[in-house]
Amino acid sequence: MIQPLAYVHPSAKIADNVVIDPFVTIHADVEINEGTHVMSGAIIFRGTRIGKNCKIFPGASIGAIPQDLKYEGEDTYTEIGDNTTIREYVTINKGTNASGATKVGSNVLLMAYVHLAHDCVVGDHCILANSVQVAGHVEIGEWAILGGAALVHQFVNIGKHVMISGGSLVRKDVPPYTKAAREPLSYEGTNSIGMRRRGFTNEKIAEIQDIYRTLFVKSSNTAKALKLIEADFSPSAERDEIIAFIKESDRGVMKGYIAK
Repeated sequence: MIQPLAYVHPSAKIADNVVIDPFVTIHADVEINEGTHVMSGAIIFRGTRIGKNCKIFPGASIGAIPQDLKYEGEDTYTEIGDNTTIREYVTINKGTNASGATKVGSNVLLMAYVHLAHDCVVGDHCILANSVQVAGHVEIGEWAILGGAALVHQFVNIGKHVMISGGSLVRKDVPPYTKAAREPLSYEGTNSIGMRRRGFTNEKIAEIQDIYRTLFVKSSNTAKALKLIEADFSPSAERDEIIAFIKESDRGVMKGYIAK
């Protein structure tokens, strides 16, 4: 159902049971799938692809051109998965030639005033609380939760099942399964509550905790810690994921907290 006071470009592809409220603007080359509701005042820009059963609240801006001076008008995209909620005044910029798209997964909650810059990738089931600001080229793994007003530096990589406290300045990569807080951002333990809620066994959580004790507590040298982890822990999906994340980090990972 498209209200007569909405503007929908004739080339936009809108599924039959999408609800578009008055004063919505939908540009050309937009696709919106079944069951999605776009509320008054939202603007959907060219090159946006929105999945099924999404809720887009008033004032949201999805797919605007990047705030990047290198962008020269190339055709790029914004992709939103299924069952994702985008609250009031969220802004999501489309990609650049660097990756071609900004991507938000399925079952994601972006609370009011979140900003996602160009070429970001947000995994499934993530929650970004109010006023989280994410610079360009950031990757956020599935099930990550970022507390309100967290600020994320460009090119940072945030792993799966991470919990970052509100107001954090995220300048370094945050390995999977961890909690991060303080200034500068530091290791605060594993996200054991989140993992338990998602079906991780106590044995698996203990293994992950022991791996991070080796990395952040027992050793001050990352290269040495990785050798110890590879030697002392049997191969597993989680162990191998942690090792690969740290080895592939371009910005370097956050440090362990040291009391002063």
